[in-house]
Amino acid sequence: MNTFANGQSSAPTDAQNGLSIPTGSFNFSAELLARNKSRPHKIAYIDDKGSLSYGQLHTATQQVAGLLKNANIGIEARVLLLMHDNCDWPVCFLGTLYAGCVSVAVNTLLTSDDYAYMLEHSRAQAVFVSAALLPTLHQALEKYPQHEVQKIWVSGEVNEYASNEANLQQALLGQTPLTQESKTNADDPAFWLYSSGSTGRPKGTVHSHANPIYTAHYYGCGVLNIQENDVCFSAAKLFFAYGLGNSLTFPLYVGATVVLMAERPTPEATFKRWIEQQPTIFFGAPTGYAGMLASAHLPAKEKVNLRLCSSAGEALPADIGQRFTQHYGVEIIDGIGSTEMLHIFLSNYPGKVKYGTTGWPVAGYEIQLRGDDGQNVADGETGDLYIKGQSSALMYWANREKSKDTFQGEWTKSGDKYIRNQDGSYTYAGRSDDMLKVSGIYVSPFEVEATLIQHPSVLESAVIGVNDQDGLTKTKAYVVLKEGKTATEEELKAFVKQFLAPYKYPRMIEFVSQLPKTATGKIQRFKLRELSHS
Repeated sequence: MNTFANGQSSAPTDAQNGLSIPTGSFNFSAELLARNKSRPHKIAYIDDKGSLSYGQLHTATQQVAGLLKNANIGIEARVLLLMHDNCDWPVCFLGTLYAGCVSVAVNTLLTSDDYAYMLEHSRAQAVFVSAALLPTLHQALEKYPQHEVQKIWVSGEVNEYASNEANLQQALLGQTPLTQESKTNADDPAFWLYSSGSTGRPKGTVHSHANPIYTAHYYGCGVLNIQENDVCFSAAKLFFAYGLGNSLTFPLYVGATVVLMAERPTPEATFKRWIEQQPTIFFGAPTGYAGMLASAHLPAKEKVNLRLCSSAGEALPADIGQRFTQHYGVEIIDGIGSTEMLHIFLSNYPGKVKYGTTGWPVAGYEIQLRGDDGQNVADGETGDLYIKGQSSALMYWANREKSKDTFQGEWTKSGDKYIRNQDGSYTYAGRSDDMLKVSGIYVSPFEVEATLIQHPSVLESAVIGVNDQDGLTKTKAYVVLKEGKTATEEELKAFVKQFLAPYKYPRMIEFVSQLPKTATGKIQRFKLRELSHS
């Protein structure tokens, strides 16, 4: 019988991949605390104002659990987490799980309407909120007067507290730690992550206590080879599935140190942490890497301590990866994950990077590409991506139809289209709902975009389909130029024709100052489609 660090039993080890599979009684928060009990003085987190040791993290986590218990927030009650990235975020997240409650981590960049919907949808009974976001939370609560929120703890100082509000730091000072975690099971709901909502209302994606263990073992250790002496820094925030793995699951699984940043991950803000905190692993997105490479303040290789970089969110154009590696001598291992699968399941590997592809399946996951008839497609053909793996979400909360469509038995439908190459690597072909049929042939917007950004004047691009006066679909590109650079429409069309088949070049090009994106950095092509129709 294999055991976890907290002494709870597990099912037999997965012999192929060396993972003890959590079953029965299991609490993810307690597991991470137990794994780091031997390093109380090691720094776990560094934020904009200070640091938190593993010993302090352990105590504060148990104190937050005590706060919830004393406030009569019961097991499986939802607790909204609306906080900027600082040392309080992991404390509140882990404390909620330790108490047996369900953490509902939400995007800090949304509107009061969004939060009102999430409060109603989740029926959250308590909230942890950053002081700067408290006014927006108040607006949300006013829009949802039937809310079930009993208690609000505020991270940071505010001028005045309502009767059900308290300063988090003051509350923790007098709180006795809850020394025994709630008896949750491996398959019990542990936390929700809302999807980006780029095509409608965000979906509450429910993950279990066991799910993060799979991502830590298969990607954190198996791909990143993350070690105790690593310093991790993620541009993606903790409320994203990608950021949660990067800044909590993976580093705490092995006892590494994490750098947190509350502000937006601009190139300058990122460079500041690279130089001051010397992270060894950086997690970013293609738009971020493109912006950094275009910045006049890009640090020299000698000023940073990076050993590895990761990219997700959208497919990484080969040109960006190659230029970054040329400058720093460091690989960007591009991969694809999803909120539904919790983290990356298809990835390039250190020492085995094939820029322009998303790499190979991560151990512990199986991949299928299916055609419109539901059958597997041949190598070289475009198919819909399906994933089989133990980190798959349990469901979308209160959305049975979407759950049935996405979670199909052991397989999860991603909504992406891919091509499998002869060497077993996979090449991104676009989102299923973004694919264009031009002259009867499918065109991947990503392929055209990846070609456009190879032009020395182009920073970003997004391609959509628009109907001409005859009702036929034509490709249109929206292009953001680099600062101080110029290009003409005809020049860019001719450039694309040099690399792609003639029918793929954009028939129309419009220059814009910026592209609409989700908070994760994904381009919202549906907004561009709406713009083209207005």
